[in-house]
Order: sequence, then structure tokens, then C-alpha cells
Amino acid sequence: MDPKKGKTGDEVYVIYHNPHTPSVANVRQAEIVPHPKNPNAVALFLNESFHLIEEDDALFSSEKDAEQAFKELYDDY
Repeated sequence: MDPKKGKTGDEVYVIYHNPHTPSVANVRQAEIVPHPKNPNAVALFLNESFHLIEEDDALFSSEKDAEQAFKELYDDY
């Protein structure tokens, strides 16, 4: 899913890397919400916090697609 096409209220799935343990990653559900400081932008609400959506972020419209990408990236580990 193109991060630029996300709209407020869209539920998406991401591959989330734990910031405290970078070697740990999993598929997580998130929601696209209004950006808390910029009314003309959106953000990702994940783990009870807001995350800026970057152009190179991988957002998936289904959990199945996210899990498939996860397997392709991490099955060898």
C-alpha cells in the first residue's frame, strides 16, 4: 500500500521492530489517524503512540500481505 494514499480511519498492518530489542520484529495492526500537530497530515497510531508515516514505510492493507512480506524478509533467520 502506498503510504501517501492512506486516509484517516484506514486500518493497516506493519512490520514493527521493537525499539528496545531491534532483532525482534512482528506484524502489528495500526490505524491511520490525523497527525496530532499538523492538521494537513496523517500519522500512524501504533502501540498507543503516534508515528510519522515516511515515504519508504511499508504499509499493508491486510494481515495476510504483511505476514507474507515478513516471511520473505525473515524466514532465513
